[in-house]
Amino acid sequence: MNSRERFLEVMHFNTDVRSMKWEFGFWGENINQWYEEGLPKIIGTNLPTNITTVAASLYTTAWTHEWSKNKTYYEKFLHESERAIDLPPGIAIWGGPLPWPSQGFPLAQDVMNYFDLDKSTAMLPIEQLFHPYFEPRIREEDDKYVSYVDIDGVGRTFHKEEGVIPTARSWPIDGWDSWQQIKEERLRLDNIRDRLPDNWEWWVEEYKNRDYPLAVGGYPNGFFGTLVHLIGYENVFYLYYDQPDLVKDFNQHLTTLWISIWEEVLADVEVDCCHVWEDMSSTMGTMISPAHFDEFMAPYYRQITDFLTGKGVEIILVDTDGNIEPLIPQFLDVGVTGMYPMETSAGMDVVRLRQQYPRFQMMGGVPKYDMALGPERIEEFLTPVNELLKHGGYVPHGDHCISPGVSWEQFKYYRNRLNEIIDSNGSV
Repeated sequence: MNSRERFLEVMHFNTDVRSMKWEFGFWGENINQWYEEGLPKIIGTNLPTNITTVAASLYTTAWTHEWSKNKTYYEKFLHESERAIDLPPGIAIWGGPLPWPSQGFPLAQDVMNYFDLDKSTAMLPIEQLFHPYFEPRIREEDDKYVSYVDIDGVGRTFHKEEGVIPTARSWPIDGWDSWQQIKEERLRLDNIRDRLPDNWEWWVEEYKNRDYPLAVGGYPNGFFGTLVHLIGYENVFYLYYDQPDLVKDFNQHLTTLWISIWEEVLADVEVDCCHVWEDMSSTMGTMISPAHFDEFMAPYYRQITDFLTGKGVEIILVDTDGNIEPLIPQFLDVGVTGMYPMETSAGMDVVRLRQQYPRFQMMGGVPKYDMALGPERIEEFLTPVNELLKHGGYVPHGDHCISPGVSWEQFKYYRNRLNEIIDSNGSV
């Protein structure tokens, strides 16, 4: 059974099929350390450098910040698709469940191959946000920082030494005028077909016999996520009260845009799932109230889930960190089928949630911090995984990127034991 077939069976609660072997992700600091501690460096971790879509290539201009010294970004990487680099400590490296490519992050191929993990979910190479995207440009640079405008029009500052995800400093939308201008210039509804890649026919053939799951959506697409991504968290919270009509117009336009794009794609390709990025909760709970969810998110979720399920896309997953538990009933009510990464450190208890929501798809839920505590603690937190797998609809992995400080030996012990548990649940 290939990765695509397995994913569909697991998400449809077929307990005869063993679950996916995936890991949410890692930090550059982990991978650099693990290579030194014994992870065989066979493929290495290559960084995507060519700009393809906003979702795939956000932050790429930061990871490859040396482009600014002599040439424009496009001149520097015109004929290059990837390059081997010394991983910044704060770069994320994906390990399977999240659609890839995304955010300029590499794929942890050496880790995935070492543990015989399943093939990663793939993201369609279509532009689902700005067309055209903004041209990246440097605002200011010194030995420590580079401040630049990214392809989504967000002004960011990147700390070269720490290499963490760049910090947003300014946003392309600050009111009705800028929103109307962006709608007219970069979110038009009359050029949908132009959002497909020039070699779309090649991709259509590639997908016909694929052995991996294929997704639409992804980062930064969501009805809270895209809003805060392009306007800023604090600014959005004010908008809910000061300009609610702008928020609603924003989300309705994106809804219409995404459905129009997906209509074109689904005419040619079978898609397995939709991922929606929100990041709308923290360790203290959700960032908006149930009432705000009903007013500013629910109507648009219903539109996309109705459309997708009508086209046969029955798996709709929301990516949000923190404790989202108070809003789970509302997400289910609007047609969302599952969530990840189910952060245990924020109070997300996957055992209790499975009891409350028997058909709720979950991925993650394994405490990343506790891997550094050694075999005894690893055995303890993996015990409930065995029971959860008996009910289906669950993919166990770290509840976010594995924490720096987890050694290669500790991670090996954890991942080998988890693989054994997965293999013991399901005959196929």
